Amino acid sequence: MDRLTVVDEIFLRTHRGMGTPIALQGLWRTPDAMEPALLQSIHDRLRVGRLGRRVVDSRVPGARRGWQPNTSAHPLDLLPNRTAIAETDWPAMPIAHRDSGRGAGPLPAHAVLPWADSLGTDLDPEFAPGWRLSAARLDDGGTVVALTCSHVLADARGLIHAVTAALRSLDPAHASIGLLPAGETQYRTTSSEWTDAVSQWVTIFGGTTRALLRRFPRRSARPATDHVPREPASSGTPPANPGSPSDRHLRPLLLTFDAAHWDTTANTLGGTPNSLFIHLIANILWQNGFPNPIITASLPVDTRDEPRVDNDLAVTEIAIHRLDTPATIRDKARSAYQHRMSSPAGLPEEILQVIPDRWAYTLSKGAGERDILCSNIGTLPDAVRRVGPHDCTRVAARAIHPGITTFPRTQLAGYLSHLGDTYTLALVSLAADNDSLSDAVDKTCAATGLHPAPW
Repeated sequence: MDRLTVVDEIFLRTHRGMGTPIALQGLWRTPDAMEPALLQSIHDRLRVGRLGRRVVDSRVPGARRGWQPNTSAHPLDLLPNRTAIAETDWPAMPIAHRDSGRGAGPLPAHAVLPWADSLGTDLDPEFAPGWRLSAARLDDGGTVVALTCSHVLADARGLIHAVTAALRSLDPAHASIGLLPAGETQYRTTSSEWTDAVSQWVTIFGGTTRALLRRFPRRSARPATDHVPREPASSGTPPANPGSPSDRHLRPLLLTFDAAHWDTTANTLGGTPNSLFIHLIANILWQNGFPNPIITASLPVDTRDEPRVDNDLAVTEIAIHRLDTPATIRDKARSAYQHRMSSPAGLPEEILQVIPDRWAYTLSKGAGERDILCSNIGTLPDAVRRVGPHDCTRVAARAIHPGITTFPRTQLAGYLSHLGDTYTLALVSLAADNDSLSDAVDKTCAATGLHPAPW
């Protein structure tokens, strides 16, 4: 049985109401009608892949929670289409209770994101399916497909890996990819719960002892006047007031950029495509009214050494000043990537897995939350450019926040992905003043020399 990591547990607590609710979503857009039978085939492959699992509690104190196969799934979710074409077998009437009141297709371009934002409900990585495959017809004759999963199951790269395996298995030459031979399991065999508990407690007691020995002698041996703490990234700038639910709301936006022009712009400004991305997100927030002269950016880092469908990431941070350029941000980011955020008070992170959830939430509350989130998902595999016989003209990866009531410190989140000749930027504003987000994007891009286009 695979066991949950510390990062998995953090997202499990958000699912349980301790933190900001979050789900991951991949979006595909084709210029033509996609057959429901093809979508059902993809759904069937996802069901028996790595997304088909759920969390189970351990029975031994100290042992980590585990993953158990779960081949039950939410049904294929097709938005009813008022102008359904007979040969596609697309439903013209609601086929599930959750369809009632959701309206019907075909969707105009401006309705795609509101539809996609509604797909994160009823995802339960513990007691029910934690993912959903959905699709809707578009009024231009195309199709939009959305795969939405609880962040407990996977991060953005993990979601892409799950989709890649399912899409490749549609090809008869790769039909076994992502599918399991009879009698085999998709989970690695790990230690027993008793062995895992012993390992956890040894790590915790040993790490806690070392943390205490490092902490207290050094404090007592150094005079108080001689203590000069290392300046944290956010020093000198108080965190932005997160605001109350009454004056904050979500505003999503999807944009595309010509990849060659993006790369040339980054190089001209002395930066990299990634540092240009971080620079852009920070300046959009300032253009949107953020008052502080320093913005602290949270930078997730993919730590997997092989394709895996899980949460395999760490987080670091940098402080961005108004005079920073893509060149200076490049240098800051390179340094920050060598120093990841650590567990609370230098204690071993495993301690968060053995104490009660409420205590763990208190210790890790706000972990990774800064003024902005800049998640560079990277280059997507070529396999996601086609769904069966259909070319995908647009692909995006992003996070959504279903049922959010308590807002985090984060004011603006950006998710950048690269596929072919296109960069796709997904934005989620969580600020009180996000009605001017589009204007802020236009002004920032104009000042940087970038030319965004709608997704």
